[in-house]
Amino acid sequence: MTPQVQRAALEAPPDLLIDPIVRAALAEDLGRAGDITAQACIDPDARLGAAFVARKGGVIAGLACARLALAALDPAAVFQERVQDGETVEAGAVLAVIEANARAALAAERVALNLLCRLSGVATLTAAYVAQVAGTRARILDTRKTTPGLRILEKYAVRRGGGSNHRFGLDDAILIKDNHVAACGGVGAAIDRARERAGHMVKIEVEVDSLDQLREALARRPTIRRPDVIMLDNFGLDALREAVALTAGQVILEASGGVDLASVRAIAETGVDYISVGALTHSAPILDIGLDAL
Repeated sequence: MTPQVQRAALEAPPDLLIDPIVRAALAEDLGRAGDITAQACIDPDARLGAAFVARKGGVIAGLACARLALAALDPAAVFQERVQDGETVEAGAVLAVIEANARAALAAERVALNLLCRLSGVATLTAAYVAQVAGTRARILDTRKTTPGLRILEKYAVRRGGGSNHRFGLDDAILIKDNHVAACGGVGAAIDRARERAGHMVKIEVEVDSLDQLREALARRPTIRRPDVIMLDNFGLDALREAVALTAGQVILEASGGVDLASVRAIAETGVDYISVGALTHSAPILDIGLDAL
């Protein structure tokens, strides 16, 4: 069971951004003829009361997705939240209660649950990582290793789990990775070219895979030509500690690569500022949630 996550003043993405994702998922599920099972078995005017119930304990995220899935098929449906995104619940907790046209509720059920289970799984795993680094200066970050089409939702779920977001896309910030370095001919050359082209509002991060590359990044003169953030890729613990000492707070340090729940605490204790974890979104198991008729 993950520890209680303190709910910050975080809002879900606006319905305007979530609704197209939900509707695309519904269109995929409904296919060419709609829910032929419900059409065959249920009177068109039948009503259904039901509850979204957590089968396992965890951190909830994605209730808006369930609400919008139901509303898309029955605009008059009632959706009453019993918890809020970001809350930690026990197995058996009622998350929301609905009352709607029965055909609509059953046609929306799988899409609502797919998104709610997926996002709650991301939030729950994130909360576990955040708990592991409690008491250190390190903050847990996500990456762009997200499910295509679900990035805005999965990154929201990370925030609900107590983590922080890295960049959303390629246009958010300059992130010079190893292949950029190879194409430019070195870390220093890549940083210098980025500084020449970046606008004053654009942050620059560079990935380094050795202490020598770190020194090259720190050697930019004047110091305003240094990167804003340096990503320490697959550094061992001793190398991370040395990097923290070399940098001495001059540049934000982000540890990345091969991070898991067993290793993240030791990484945080080296003194790095951030730890990015691709597993938050690419490997989070779902949180089991069901829809039970009342």
